[in-house]
Amino acid sequence: MSRSFVKDADESAAERLPDIPLSEHPNYVTPQGLAQLRARLVAAREQRDALHASGGETLPQQRELAAVERDLRWLNARVSSAIEVMLSQQPRDRVAFGALVTVDSNEGQARYRIVGEDEADVEHGLVSYVSPLAAALLGARMGDEVMWQRPAGDLSIEVIGIDYPDDT
Repeated sequence: MSRSFVKDADESAAERLPDIPLSEHPNYVTPQGLAQLRARLVAAREQRDALHASGGETLPQQRELAAVERDLRWLNARVSSAIEVMLSQQPRDRVAFGALVTVDSNEGQARYRIVGEDEADVEHGLVSYVSPLAAALLGARMGDEVMWQRPAGDLSIEVIGIDYPDDT
């Protein structure tokens, strides 16, 4: 049998897992977003330590450990590259990173908060600053109408509220 089909005993499962891709965009985060990343990092470290303490000898444990190690590499990279944006220093008269924006359109009113890529959660109104919606809103002022280019069709939206929540 060819050696190419035999797993070496010292080959770890972690070496086979590809790294989670990192964004090419600057890693802007709100204070809350940075706190969330740090909490995820602490939780992953605790999970890794628990797996090591349990022996981690079974194949499922080794796979779980490999996944946790991969997550740790990604989280360490994201925390170390984070650029915290101080919301108190954002302009109050226009939409910028961290803004909670209220918009109106023919589909009704909605509120969106412009956050970092790792904080984005559309179901909760948190949109990444690199999203098409944020691209349309960034720099807009109260009363401005902007065009949101969406896959479902372009939508004209009016900015009717700009706020910067204190989440420090």
